[in-house]
Amino acid sequence: MAAALALSERGRGLTAPNPNVGCVIVAEGRVVGRGWTQPGGRPHAEAMALEEAGAKSRGATCYVTLEPCAHASPRGPACADLLVAAGVARVVIALGDPDPRTNGKGAQRLGDAGVEVVEGAAEAPGRTAMAGFLTRRAKGRPFVTLKLATSLDGCIALASGASRWITGPEARAHAHLERARHEGILVGRGTYETDAPKLDVRLPGLTRSPRRFLLSSADAEGWETIRTPADIARLEGVDHLLVEGGAQTAAAFLREGLVDRLLLYRAPILIGGGKPALGDIGLADLAGAHGRWRLADTRMLGSDRLEVYASH
Repeated sequence: MAAALALSERGRGLTAPNPNVGCVIVAEGRVVGRGWTQPGGRPHAEAMALEEAGAKSRGATCYVTLEPCAHASPRGPACADLLVAAGVARVVIALGDPDPRTNGKGAQRLGDAGVEVVEGAAEAPGRTAMAGFLTRRAKGRPFVTLKLATSLDGCIALASGASRWITGPEARAHAHLERARHEGILVGRGTYETDAPKLDVRLPGLTRSPRRFLLSSADAEGWETIRTPADIARLEGVDHLLVEGGAQTAAAFLREGLVDRLLLYRAPILIGGGKPALGDIGLADLAGAHGRWRLADTRMLGSDRLEVYASH
């Protein structure tokens, strides 16, 4: 299942409104098929893995990160039917599909056909891997990641507004990789006017950049504009949204409780008297600040430290 979860990451930011599923088929102790949901949502991961496995699928075990779909569409048959037709003997599922067209029906169809089904094999990592799809289904909006790059004393720029560069090349490269894993990226009016950001992905081998959104009361040429943070719910085809600033925009999303994940890149520098990373986030007292965030990961990127926090 770990391999299937890793494969699912290849589709992150590319498959909305479909989930970024990963699939591995194992026969006689050997991997014979691998698949992940392709850009635009088709082929599905199971179809890709079955095509690679071919006749070796018969009697094999399929590890898949989400319950195989039970509904056919003009773009392809139901994955549950494909697995049955291929003669797969056992299907191990990380977590069930909340889509009412499939919820429980995919597993039931497999079971009714005599396939052994193991459900809930990796629910926690499965939810992390497919957070965009699941958040869209549960909350009707994209999964939101807020990115902050700060000095040790919490500044994002000098008092003059100069911010290039607070973090080093390794941290900036990682930030570009994060951009590639999101369908959309958003900044506020202040960042737009001060930095004129391209918000593209500048890494070798990665050519697709996310759609650019501007939080502003006024439109801007070449940008998709929303008026309030809550408007992210209407962004079709965006299940992962990266918010890159600035301070007031970050604070607005935090005030509304719309941040699911926080990327904090912290450089080993002191600025003093610079521009703070956040504006008012609506805290009435310090007690309300505790218990909101859980440290999910931390690592060094060159001389900078990345801390990843998940919202409770």
